[in-house]
Amino acid sequence: MLETPSSRASLAPSAPVISVAILNRLAREHLESAFPLCWVAGEISNLTYAASGHVYFSLKDAAAQVRCVMFRARAQLLGWRLENGQHIEARVLVTLYEARGDFQLNVEAARQAGIGNLYERYLRLREELAAEGLFSDECKRPLPVFPRCIGIVTSPQAAALRDVLTTLRRRAPQVAIVLYPTPVQGEGAAAQIVTAIRSASERQECDVLIVCRGGGSLEDLWAFNDEELARAIRACAIPVVTGIGHETDFTIADFAADSRAPTPTAAAELAAPERSALIACLLDHRHALRRQIRQSLDQRLQHLDWLAQRLLHPEQEFARRRDYLFNLQRRLDSSLTQASAHGRHALAGLTRRLLLAAPNTARHARRLEALAPMLHGEWQRSMNGKAGDLARLAASLAHLNPNAVLARGYSIVTNKAGVIVRDAGSLEPNETIAVCFHRGRALATVASVHKEAVTP
Repeated sequence: MLETPSSRASLAPSAPVISVAILNRLAREHLESAFPLCWVAGEISNLTYAASGHVYFSLKDAAAQVRCVMFRARAQLLGWRLENGQHIEARVLVTLYEARGDFQLNVEAARQAGIGNLYERYLRLREELAAEGLFSDECKRPLPVFPRCIGIVTSPQAAALRDVLTTLRRRAPQVAIVLYPTPVQGEGAAAQIVTAIRSASERQECDVLIVCRGGGSLEDLWAFNDEELARAIRACAIPVVTGIGHETDFTIADFAADSRAPTPTAAAELAAPERSALIACLLDHRHALRRQIRQSLDQRLQHLDWLAQRLLHPEQEFARRRDYLFNLQRRLDSSLTQASAHGRHALAGLTRRLLLAAPNTARHARRLEALAPMLHGEWQRSMNGKAGDLARLAASLAHLNPNAVLARGYSIVTNKAGVIVRDAGSLEPNETIAVCFHRGRALATVASVHKEAVTP
């Protein structure tokens, strides 16, 4: 074939060349980002348990198969063993094993086929009871600190019972144990567990009740996902501790219980305090109590010594009181003597002052007798002088007396307002006037008025 320029251009590289490792890494990243975690159903085949603990197998159906791997950490939490031919539902991450370029599924969790419906029923029941308030923290009761008797609801053949009994025997051998036997798996197990719990509640011979079972699949633990069982736990008169399955297993009974432990052994540890720890605590309290008693006694003895020093014989106390009274009497006598002397001294001083201030009545009496004639003479002369002055003043007033003027024939004219008329011009014709004489007065009417002066 003839090579043309156009064919040469198509063969020229138009993008960078990448390695196989980079290609596989990009493919893995694209797969993991494109496919979220999902559930895949199929049959197990080519199952291999590696020495590392990882589990390798294939999931297949009638048309195809896919490689799967479950790493050790996930496999240990499974709670049951995978087998060839099992039909399971696996929660997987779609990825690529870069080293070999193999498309595979990383299994995060697995359940036997049909468990999906059970799990949906479990979630729906849990939501309904939670909405009803059956799981609220306000309903939870505290566990007794020092239980005397512990009840166990489980199967007598269960390995969980042996674990619980071993733990209780090791931690609290003094605690009595009552077993309420009941099946914990299979048809009708939930109803029998309810009956056992109600029996323990009615008998009330225990302080706390442990409901336990070993690990298993969701189907194995389904008896503990019963509504009646949850209500029986909440109605139980005894606080209930559950230890069902493994740490990752959660049942409806766990949510309804007053306390949930991850395993039956942990439930036993939670229900019963460790005897050695209690003994150690008691020893600490005993030492502390002894120390406090010793300190209290020492303080009381010290106080007693102090009181003993203050305590005196009655005769000594009487002597001390007698001396005290004698001293008081002596001080009182001295004070009275000093007060009397001071009073006498003050009285003498006041007497001297009074004698100095007392008047000489005899001398003053003689002086008064000598002054009396002089006073009488002076008074007589003063009276004579005043009588002469009075006669002169009376004569002067007699000349000014209006009655004397009226006696000589004069009169006083007043208008109707009682005002003396001095000018004829102030009168009007027909005006009434009063004329006062030396004896009596008369009313007159003005006939006419002449304002010119009248010569007498």
